[in-house]
Amino acid sequence: MAEIGKKLKLNSGWLAARSTEVELSGAQLTTTHPPSIGPSSPWMEAAVPGTVLGTLVKNKVVPDPFYGLQNETIIDIADSGREYYTFWFFTTFQCKLSESQHLDLNFRAINYSAEVYINGHQKVLPKGMFRRHSLDVSDVMRPDGTNLLAVLVHPPDHPGRIPAQGGQGGDHEIGKDVAAQYVEGWDWMAPIRDRNTGIWDEVSISRTGPVKIIDPHLVSTFFDDYKRVYLHATLEMQNKSSWVADCSVNVQVTTELEGNICLVEHIQSQKVSVPAGSTIQYTFPQLYFYKPNLWWPNGMGKQSLYNVVISVDVDGFGESDSWNHHFGFRKIESDIDTATGGRLFKVNGQPIFIRGGNWILSDGLLRLSEKRYHTDIKFHADMNFNMIRCWGGGLAERPEFYHYCDIYGLLVWQEFWITGDVDGRGVPVSNPNGPLDHDLFLLCARDTVKLLRNHPSLALWVGGNEQVPPPDINTALKKDLELHPHFQTSSENEKWMVDSSSESEDPSQYLDGTRIYVQGSMWDGFANGKGDFTDGPYEIQYPENFFKDDFYKYGFNPEVGSVGMPVAATIRATMPSEGWEIPLVKKLPAGYVEEVPNPIWDYHKYIPYSKPHKVESQIELYGSPKDLDDFCLKAQLANYIQYRALIEGWNCRMWKKYTGFLIWKTQNPWTGLRGQFYDHLLDQTAGFFGCRCAAEPIHVQLNLSTCCIEVVNTTSDEISGVAIEASVWDLEGTCPYFKVFEKLSLPPKQTSSIVEMEYPKSKDSKPVYFLLLKLYNVSNYGIISRNFYWLHQSGGDYKQLESYRKSNIPIQVTSQVIIKGSTYEVRVNVQNKSKNAESSSLTYNNNFINRQGEGDSDSNSLENKEQTDKKRSTGFFHRICRHIVTGSNNPRLVETNGNAVGVAFFLHFSVHSAKAEGKEGEDTRILPVHYSDNYFSLVPGEAMPIKISFEAPPGVAPKITLHGWNLSHRLTVC
Repeated sequence: MAEIGKKLKLNSGWLAARSTEVELSGAQLTTTHPPSIGPSSPWMEAAVPGTVLGTLVKNKVVPDPFYGLQNETIIDIADSGREYYTFWFFTTFQCKLSESQHLDLNFRAINYSAEVYINGHQKVLPKGMFRRHSLDVSDVMRPDGTNLLAVLVHPPDHPGRIPAQGGQGGDHEIGKDVAAQYVEGWDWMAPIRDRNTGIWDEVSISRTGPVKIIDPHLVSTFFDDYKRVYLHATLEMQNKSSWVADCSVNVQVTTELEGNICLVEHIQSQKVSVPAGSTIQYTFPQLYFYKPNLWWPNGMGKQSLYNVVISVDVDGFGESDSWNHHFGFRKIESDIDTATGGRLFKVNGQPIFIRGGNWILSDGLLRLSEKRYHTDIKFHADMNFNMIRCWGGGLAERPEFYHYCDIYGLLVWQEFWITGDVDGRGVPVSNPNGPLDHDLFLLCARDTVKLLRNHPSLALWVGGNEQVPPPDINTALKKDLELHPHFQTSSENEKWMVDSSSESEDPSQYLDGTRIYVQGSMWDGFANGKGDFTDGPYEIQYPENFFKDDFYKYGFNPEVGSVGMPVAATIRATMPSEGWEIPLVKKLPAGYVEEVPNPIWDYHKYIPYSKPHKVESQIELYGSPKDLDDFCLKAQLANYIQYRALIEGWNCRMWKKYTGFLIWKTQNPWTGLRGQFYDHLLDQTAGFFGCRCAAEPIHVQLNLSTCCIEVVNTTSDEISGVAIEASVWDLEGTCPYFKVFEKLSLPPKQTSSIVEMEYPKSKDSKPVYFLLLKLYNVSNYGIISRNFYWLHQSGGDYKQLESYRKSNIPIQVTSQVIIKGSTYEVRVNVQNKSKNAESSSLTYNNNFINRQGEGDSDSNSLENKEQTDKKRSTGFFHRICRHIVTGSNNPRLVETNGNAVGVAFFLHFSVHSAKAEGKEGEDTRILPVHYSDNYFSLVPGEAMPIKISFEAPPGVAPKITLHGWNLSHRLTVC
């Protein structure tokens, strides 16, 4: 039962059936003949929120389209006709209304249009995938409180046809509708057969009194170097009654202190009268704050959030409605940097070097959830990224996505639903004028702005991907999204400050007014700024090329990508045995090769680790892979090097040539084999940890082009009292080079070149060697940045590492487990027990420093409403899992009996079910898992603290295993 001012989600208990198999009308379904599941019934359990195809997969009516080639067995809407994917959805809910109460039925999004029947009464949801619908159903509620709801959902009007050769957006017909365009397939995605038809986002009911609150807008303005801050708020108030409503409109701002204690920062109440049957706009007098805690992006500071509650009390009734939202005080500015020509972003007055990734969506069947979003966004924060671009062929992302971006400090670039491939620049050229209904596009765009504008993480709006919207839409968006003077140039800002008391100029009265609108992803400071195809490249590169001055010409690259092979366990879990065959290799002249993948890999858009006549195979560098496990392990070596080098290459020219970059892409919405740092099953590749290393706020690195040691300081603070330790290790376990560079001072917002490495040019240098760099505080040997390289001489390879696998390095692991319900937090310390003269370095305990406001945000320590579903009973499940903790919470110690001296290379953890080994191909992994680091190496004597956290499924006892390139066997840690 929905309380006043609270929404009740209708996210369970739904049934679905194909419309052609239901003979009853909507009125009959919601009065005399409610459906049920039975042997001869067409009805089945439905996925709501979700899609028709998601429902069919859930009920095993069709196979999993993301497994192997099974998508090819599912009929496409172009062949079946739209009626085949037109479905009924049905549910019931309980609600009784008292006098002067009203009930709204809310659909946050459907695709593409629908007819709604509630207790026999029909209402229509008009077309458009990205618009909210709110229906006042107060007059049709049943007296007994049991209400019947049926929704007939129709697919997009122009689902299109998939050409035999595939292509970017199929035949581009989907672009005639206001809908997601990826559904016709892309060079990284197979087509979605139902084109995402369904009730794909939240359904809810909300009970109010006579007056309803609509779309409040919160804006903060800043003065006196961010000491004096004002909160502005404007809302609409709808009076549903037939009499004038005299109201008290209230706003309360609180902040959460430690121990779940809230501090009330502001309370304000104002008297307002709302005429009968009308909607008015009301703006609060601005609220003053002195030195509030600011919201900062990931790596720049804390993500401070306040809770804003707006409520309305009606005389003679009481509380009529309420609304709340987390809000962050922050100011985002953006302009084109005069030094680089790239787009520059400032947050709270501080320039931010953008290092982030492109995002399509969480799941291609729109099986979206808060839990999945939490993992997705935390993964991006774990990689030390600070921006996510929501690509124009995907979604206007959901509030839950933005909520976690707010928490973890990920700035968001949100595009509208235009792509160059579909809207006028593709092959064949089609839809040069964009969607058929321009008014519908603008309606969806404005509604999306209202849905998302209060999130501090939202940084900018962009008209489209590699294309600008049609002129009339583009002009309208520029006007709708023009900046308030406070967020424009300094002269206009100062003028507004003088006259800031003018009510007509209150920034919360704008549709947005606080963040820029850029017309397209390659315009106005992105790529060459003129719309030419100057993003990319998207293929494997020689690592050193990323550091060369001619690698990329422009200041901000919105798309640069490469490979993304997952681990072998993911291949086995997502493909039949025919898909476990590794690519055939065709030898070409001059040492190049051409990879020929099996048909399943080809269907899943595999991108090779070689480029004929341009880049030698980055897998064959380690020797020809013997089988799937060997191939995927060597792919992880290449992944780590590739993406670390990509980021470090941009790092070395930070602010001198570049203002930022976005990697294409961070993940896949299906089981694809390109451009990802974690797979669709949520297991990270080694590239994930290469990014995590290279994108840390203060970072020591080797310039692979100049062989100079550099330090990247992205912060606004000068770093002094630090030193760099550089050590080279060979395959025999000796350390031929060890130097410390002391008394360093590192300027803020700058990459400093420290010294050129001498070892590669020395006459005794080895063909393959390891380099360990550490930046640390001289006072306490606390590690600020650690970076480990494996390197070969120019023109060489890593084939000597193959025999290095036979080295048996002694490893000791201590672990301690903390169990909270189904959540495990494991603290592990891994040490390479082999010794030599250099093994006593005081930095080898790796006591890492967490600078204030940076580092991991532990998902298990966040106290917010999303955590409540994790507070499950700890009875029997807790008892059966305690066996992995040796003697209560006492640390457990395990070790190998190796006797070699050398580097413990490419160590990585995985978490599995502790049950006995299953059948071939069975996936025993527990996913997702958050690692503070993985795919790491340890020199002799060195120790590494690792934090591992995960949630175990009910009834499953986990085990944690350590793997390594030169470990004699897998080591069960606990």
